[in-house]
Parts: sequence; structure tokens; C-alpha cells
Amino acid sequence: MVLGDLMWELHNEIVPKLSTAMVELGLNENQWLNSLGSSTDKTHGDITLPCHTLSKILRKSPNDIAIAIANNLDSELSEIVEINIVNGFLNFKAKNSWISKKISSMNSDPRLGVELENRKTIVIDYSSPNIAKRMHVGHLRSTVIGDALSRIFSFKGHNVVGENHIGDWGTPFGMLIEHFIECDNNNVGEIDLSTFYKEARYKFENIDDFALRSRQRVVKLQSRDAETIDLWQKLVDFSLVNFNSVYQMLGVLLNDDNLAGESIYEDLLPEVVKRLESQDLIVESEGALVVFPDGWYNRENEPLPLIIRKGDGGYNYATTDLACIINRVESIECNEMLYVVGAEQSQHFSMVFQVAKDAKFMDEKTKAVHVSFGLVMGSDGKKLASREGKAITLEELLEESVNRAEKLILEKNSSMSDSDRKKVSKMIGIGAIKYADLSIDRNKNYVFDWDKMLSFDGNTAPYLQYAHARICSIFRKSSISRESTFNSEILVVNDFEKSLSKSIIGFSESIDETINSYSPHRLAVYLHHLAQDFASFYENCPVLISNDEAKMNSRLALCNLTARTLKTGLGLLGIETPENM
Repeated sequence: MVLGDLMWELHNEIVPKLSTAMVELGLNENQWLNSLGSSTDKTHGDITLPCHTLSKILRKSPNDIAIAIANNLDSELSEIVEINIVNGFLNFKAKNSWISKKISSMNSDPRLGVELENRKTIVIDYSSPNIAKRMHVGHLRSTVIGDALSRIFSFKGHNVVGENHIGDWGTPFGMLIEHFIECDNNNVGEIDLSTFYKEARYKFENIDDFALRSRQRVVKLQSRDAETIDLWQKLVDFSLVNFNSVYQMLGVLLNDDNLAGESIYEDLLPEVVKRLESQDLIVESEGALVVFPDGWYNRENEPLPLIIRKGDGGYNYATTDLACIINRVESIECNEMLYVVGAEQSQHFSMVFQVAKDAKFMDEKTKAVHVSFGLVMGSDGKKLASREGKAITLEELLEESVNRAEKLILEKNSSMSDSDRKKVSKMIGIGAIKYADLSIDRNKNYVFDWDKMLSFDGNTAPYLQYAHARICSIFRKSSISRESTFNSEILVVNDFEKSLSKSIIGFSESIDETINSYSPHRLAVYLHHLAQDFASFYENCPVLISNDEAKMNSRLALCNLTARTLKTGLGLLGIETPENM
């Protein structure tokens, strides 16, 4: 049975009365309660009880049973629902007065009906760019999904620890540092991160002397040679400038406080090996130290190894991930770990989590989840890339979106001041990119489409942002402040008011669904439906009614509650809401 917030409340008020009526017919809850659920035909009711299965027990027709139950129901239920019977279905339709009471209560609640959960410490690992490389479109999904989950879990009362697990250590830094030296390390600000890594890689693969010096430099780095560490730090610091610029433009929560580079786990890597050995889990295979977790096999049906230490003595990604788990469990004392990483890493994380459990790095009280996601595709069905076939930098993508948004705003509202247009364009442009990603089931690939994501129609950020701005414009036309409506009674009279009220009340449920599935698109889908219900309400229910003050105040309160819900929901997705478009 799937019921929304409002219907659960209705369900809970109906059940005690219904149970009494059922007892009089000789029925207990085990015989009917699980059948009571959400109605598929909302014209008949919100909750329905199919009486067909009861026919075998009572030896009566479903319709006769439904009539008998209805006749036995306490008269107090008449204040809550309307009861009707259709083809053996006993239907309960919430009365407008009951919905009015519920929506008015929500109107005075600063948390919009969202209750806090028992506080947990949750580590969310997301974004994770590499040093000496510019952030590209491939980092978009991890960054915005992780950011949204961080905001939503925090809103539910949890202690969220965001960790940006950047690639700032390991063997590639030998060649990067050597290339850095040859480029003149005194001019770090002149480094072009778009080409720096590729140039270093080319030298490493084609110049023997450079490759030799690079391997020697790795040894110096791992031994903490002062000169090498200094050069490494310059590369890291310069890269962070680019990362932070992108994060600021994208409007996410990440900053330097969230950095958790591979380098900080370097000293813990030998401990990982030691602990695996103590549990008799590690074995030598072809010169490397590996673990063979149960149930994992390659295409030849041979046990699949998780490499812990390579034959040359270097540690692998799995080792660092295991060190992360130890740190997060023992130092941070987290209850849950979320890894917002692409779907291609699913096998890797499944094996790492299993080994961590086998090695007792974490127990059944600690939850580790790979929050996987699909790819951002171009119109050609391939990974999104520029016309030259190169990866598009995230900064370029964001700048283009803002520029496109500004042109649209200029066409839509030419009277807007330059400063306001710049501000609103950024909200719309960045919001469009983020919502296009977050509104899609994270497990699916999606096609990047400028026209679609920047449209003011359909399931887009501009459509939702415009709904919020429209409500703000209503209040600018009235003499009533938005704040004055917070404690107003909302009168639900017609079907449009009822539909919008029921939609608003579903906000808390959408948050719970998002958390339970680690899928921000659940919240996005809800917000789109809310905006659609508001559009129907606005088209059919005049708000500023001068001759009926009570109705006007009620509808203004309903409008403001809609705006509050849109603003809060979009804010949890990391999207700003302009008041004027």
C-alpha cells in the first residue's frame, strides 16, 4: 500500500472507526486491513477498501458487504470523509473541511510539516576531481547529486560530513612534478590545466629520461622529500583555485574544509595491510598482495582479486578506500557512508564494502551505500563533448548556460535593470543545469539539451522558478505582506484548492522518498507536480478578490504556502528562486 502524508493521516483516522464496524460483522483486522489502500480513481475517493476478498468469508456480494460496513460506521466519520460504494469498493473521500484543517496547520509550521529524524552522522563522498586537471562535465553529476543529498539529509536533522575525496597523491605525481619543473615552477599561475596533464603524460610515455626522473620523483614524494613536497603543494594549491571557482559558480556547499585528499590516508595504508593480514584475508598473487572476497569471479570463472598492494610496492585505489572506511568509522564515528560515484564503479565498491565487513573495519551498524549515477550524453548518444571531441570544462558549461539564460530574460522582460538581469540570469542558468541533472533518475543516462533545460515550459527549473516569481508578483500587486499569511486559515472549497492543498501536504513524503532512495529526482518530480497544480489553481481561482476578504486572504495564504514549499524544495536541490522574472 502506497499512501502520501495526507492519506496516511486520513487512513489513521479511519481505521479505528472502520475496525469497530468490522468487528460487528465478525471480521478482525488481519482479514481486511492490508487491503485498505490508496484509490486508483480519485473521483470516487482517496482511500478505498475492496470488499471482494471478504465475499468468501461472509458469503455475501462485495456490494452488500460494503453497504453493511458503511451502515455500521460511527457517525463521527462523517466529519472527516464522504463515503460511497462503487462495484464492491468502499470509498472514503476526504472532506474539504478536514483538508482545510490540515493545510492550515502546515501553513503555520516553519518546517512545512517535515519532521526531524533521529540524528545520525552521515559521510557523503562526492565530486572528487583530480589535481592538475580542470573540472569537466563528468564531475557535474557527482557534485550536484552529492550536494542535494547533503542539503536534504541536513534538513532532516542529520550531521552531514561532506568529503571531497580529491586525487592528490600517487604515482602520476612523479610525472606531473617533473613536467611542472620543466615548465618553470616560479610561474605556477601561468599553468594551463586543460593541457598540463596531457603534456606530462605524453612526455612520460615517449621520453625515457623523463619517465626515469618521474619514477625517481615518486620515491622522493613518498619519502616526503622537502623540495618535492613543496612542488606538489604548489600544484595542489593552484588546482584548488580552479575547483573553488567552479564550486562557487555552481553554488554548492563544498569548500576547502571538505577536502579529504588521498594524501591524508597515506600513513594509514600500511595499517590496512596489517589488519587484513591479522584476519587472514590477504594473500600473495603474482607478486601482489590481494584479497579474494567470496562470490566474485572473472569471465573465466576464476576468483576475482581486490588488489591491496601492487608488485612494485605501490598501493591501489582499493587500499585508499579501505583506509577511508577505517577513518570514517573510527575517527568520524559515522553511521552511514554515501559514495556518490559513477555506475561504472559499482563492482569496485561492492567488493570494497564486502572486504571492509570481512575485515571488521565496519559492522552491521554502519551502512555503506554506493549512490551510483549514469552519464551525461550529447545529442549523438555519446558522452557529452565539445565539437573538437575534447571534454567540456564545467566552467565553460556553466558560463554558457548563464549567457543563454540572460538572452532569454532580455526577450521576456526587457524592462529589467542590468544588475537584476545579471543576478536572475545566473539563478536561471545555473538552476537549469542542476535541475536537468537532478530531475532525472540518477541511475539513468540523460541527453544534455539546451533548449529543453532552459525552457519556461515542462519539467524544468525555469518553469518552477517562474511559478515562484509569479506568486511574488501577486503579493506585489496586493497590500498584504507574505509574512501576514503565515497563521491564516486556509479555506478549501473547490477542487482546485483541494488538489493544490493535497499536493503541498505531500512535501514531507517527497523528502522521505528522496532520502530512502538517495534519489533527488523524487523531490524534483514532486516540485514539478506542485507547480502544475498551482498553475491550474491560479487559472481557475481568482486570488485578489476585493469583495470577499476571507476568500482572498485564504487564497493568498495558499499561494504563499506554495511559494514557501517551492523555495524550500528547490533550495534543497541547491537551486535559487528569483522573486522577479
